[in-house]
Amino acid sequence: MDPGHLDPDSLKSVSVLPSAFQRLFPFRYFNAVQSASFAETFLSDQNIVISAPTGSGKTILFELCILRLLTSFLTPEGDFNRVPGGLKTVYIAPTKALVQDKLRDWSLRFSFLGLKCQELTGDTNVSNVHELHDADVILTTPEKFDFVTRRHRDHGGLSFFADISLLLIDEVHLLSEPRGASLEAVISRMKMLARFPELKECPIARIRFIAVSATVPNIEDIAEWLKVSASGMKRFGEETRPVKLTTRVYGYAPAKNDFLFERRLQNFLYDVLMHHWQGRPSLVFCSTRRGAQEAAVTLAETALKLGTQNPFIKSQEQYQRLQDAANLTNERQLQQCINCGVAFHNGGLSLSDRNLVEGLFLKGDLQVLCTTNTLAHGVNLPAHSVIIKSTQYYNKEKGSYTEYERSTILQMSGRAGRPQFDDSGVVIIMTRRETVHLYQNLLSGSEPVESELLPSIVEHLNAEVVLLTVSDVGLAIDWLKCSFLYVRIKKNPQHYHIQAGVSSESLENKMKEICLQNVNELANYGMLQSDEFGFTLTPLEPGKIMAKYYLHFETMKAITNAPDRSTLENLLYVLANAKELSSIKLRRDEKKRLNSINSETSSRMRFHVTAPNGTIKKRIQTHVEKIFVLTNDVLSGEPSALDFSMSQDINCICTSGTRICRGMSDYFIFMKRYKEACNALTLGKCLKQRLWEKTSYPLKQLVGIGQVTAKALLKAGVDSFDKLAAADPRRLELITGRKYPFGNQVKSALDALPPRVDLKLFEVGFGKIECCLTRLSPANRSSKHIADLVVGNKEENRLLFHERIRYLSKETSIHLEDTTHQSRRSIKGGVCFQQLGIQLVNSKLYTAELNLQAITQIRSHLHAKLYVEVLGFVLCSP
Repeated sequence: MDPGHLDPDSLKSVSVLPSAFQRLFPFRYFNAVQSASFAETFLSDQNIVISAPTGSGKTILFELCILRLLTSFLTPEGDFNRVPGGLKTVYIAPTKALVQDKLRDWSLRFSFLGLKCQELTGDTNVSNVHELHDADVILTTPEKFDFVTRRHRDHGGLSFFADISLLLIDEVHLLSEPRGASLEAVISRMKMLARFPELKECPIARIRFIAVSATVPNIEDIAEWLKVSASGMKRFGEETRPVKLTTRVYGYAPAKNDFLFERRLQNFLYDVLMHHWQGRPSLVFCSTRRGAQEAAVTLAETALKLGTQNPFIKSQEQYQRLQDAANLTNERQLQQCINCGVAFHNGGLSLSDRNLVEGLFLKGDLQVLCTTNTLAHGVNLPAHSVIIKSTQYYNKEKGSYTEYERSTILQMSGRAGRPQFDDSGVVIIMTRRETVHLYQNLLSGSEPVESELLPSIVEHLNAEVVLLTVSDVGLAIDWLKCSFLYVRIKKNPQHYHIQAGVSSESLENKMKEICLQNVNELANYGMLQSDEFGFTLTPLEPGKIMAKYYLHFETMKAITNAPDRSTLENLLYVLANAKELSSIKLRRDEKKRLNSINSETSSRMRFHVTAPNGTIKKRIQTHVEKIFVLTNDVLSGEPSALDFSMSQDINCICTSGTRICRGMSDYFIFMKRYKEACNALTLGKCLKQRLWEKTSYPLKQLVGIGQVTAKALLKAGVDSFDKLAAADPRRLELITGRKYPFGNQVKSALDALPPRVDLKLFEVGFGKIECCLTRLSPANRSSKHIADLVVGNKEENRLLFHERIRYLSKETSIHLEDTTHQSRRSIKGGVCFQQLGIQLVNSKLYTAELNLQAITQIRSHLHAKLYVEVLGFVLCSP
């Protein structure tokens, strides 16, 4: 189809598409933005960058680009014959909610073409990367895409990259946010791979980049980065928005902390709403479920005091419909709110209640709906007015309140204005006084997109060396030149701490200096190795571990500097100092509670923060000490009652800590540091289960047993899995005060535990020692369990053997030979799957005492149970 035959000033008809594709669109004509971009999206293969207001139909542009790719499968007769997974499209969006929304939409609408859409986010378990080979469209987030390709480097993680033909980047202004570094890294990686001579015959060599964003002033910089021609750069203004939008940003005095600030805003919410809502449906976005509920209750109580003057009730008929609807829910506070013409909507409501609220709002019976920001990415509930109550939310990963990402603000703002009902909409942002200008610039589209790669450049450079996309210093510099950072640092050097007005040559030298400095630092800490000329770069095991577990370089340095023969307490301090947990702050109002917990002298607290003289410290003064105390508290089995903020901090510690400990244990295993490896494995599983390995409450690991039930069972003497298995179900119900069939359910939960194993050490000859590991119980194939078998010389703190074993068969065998010559020992090993036995052969028959310890640790993909995870034996040979 010749683009010259299309009139660029008219709306394009869906009928201009090949007949095989027309079913995708349920309308007859594309809108103005889509029509103006039709030639570039569907009639060419050039890269495109489009900046347009929210709600202008940018998703259709992605779909036209997908159809352009699929024209390769059209026969001369117009039939569609695709090759599964032959030409892949990757869609990258900033949030899981946005990815899942597109997945639902595209899986349904592209089904008539037989396309397979595959989600790749934190909510999906793609255990085998080969599952992605048959996918036609992969929908993912930047972090997950980066993580999967790093982690599965040795298992085909990059193998499907060669088939990627189209990369769709939604909300490309994400580059300006801290998370944007991952997006920038994966796109730069693809640009590097497209240059590889060995891939010149693959689709990735001709990869097409399509990026869309809200209104930003420097779209030309994104175009330069993605090699977009002048015709492929499209900028659309507010005139293309179907509904005119008015924006207001109000600033308020800060409170003692961020949590109290959000609650204080409720005092102003009613007045702001009355000033702007004009009697039309309004959405109030709150940062938490509880915040949404409290905001709705506050508005309802205010309206109730007005009696017949309630502004949210417009007629007797509406009032009666609301009364009838309120009787359909059992949620008391929701009933009260609905009766007043207000409601809240969050994930804590049942599906029927959410559907009830959505229906009432769409009909117009509910005038105000208070909700969380996830609604902005999911259900389509447009409103005339949108109020964003506070621009901060609680980030579980960081353990602190952080500003909303600009993409989230724009998504929420995009809900304002109802094309089918209104010709205008209103967005009101309630924020702190000092951040008013930030949101004014954001909503006006005057804030330029900058790169956030520099703060994390060392981690991403290490990942590229591990992935072998960068194998020498020259390629490292080329990789940096493929980044958005390279484009922006030339335009705005001051933003990157470089003096303004420097020459282009000086900037080039500065970029090379940044690259070489990071390469040298990685080499100094053993993450990579260079040749004698300092040119070629070879990844080393510590660098692979750092990339695999997504660890910060500062955290990896702390692990490498861990004290010799580190105890659990030492490693807990290494964890507390991890960069990943640095966002957990010590708040003033938490100190008294933390001091009290740390001062407990009972056996509940295993470790305490101590002063230099060894006494228990009376005052917690740093965030590291806070993390140390909270970790000890939660692992005690009897955690303290903490406020919302500290509870969220604990979630962050346990989630990130488990990953950090896995990286820690892999490093110590590589370094043959026996004691540290065992302790890191132990700490990781304890954080995952939120219990110490020698806990009095092992039954808390079972589904259905919480703190109260575990205490009741412990008091009755049922304190182990064996005693629970032997107990009568009715007696368990009597002990715990739970109703039938609780006893049967909790006993059936034992089936999910890892199999029982027996570990024995004994001499099989002079100087020979055998370690036998036997599975005693049947394997449960519904769960995948892995055993870490660690054998080491305890006195020398030297790891002799480590193996991760899947308990798929009853008998396995591993044979080792440890040949000792004076103080030097070497080890050789082989694996065959029969009976598991380990032989350590000591060539010196008159050697001094040999102290060996073997530990098995079971970790499950579903349930990392503790009861069989530590089996310790010490054997001394003469």
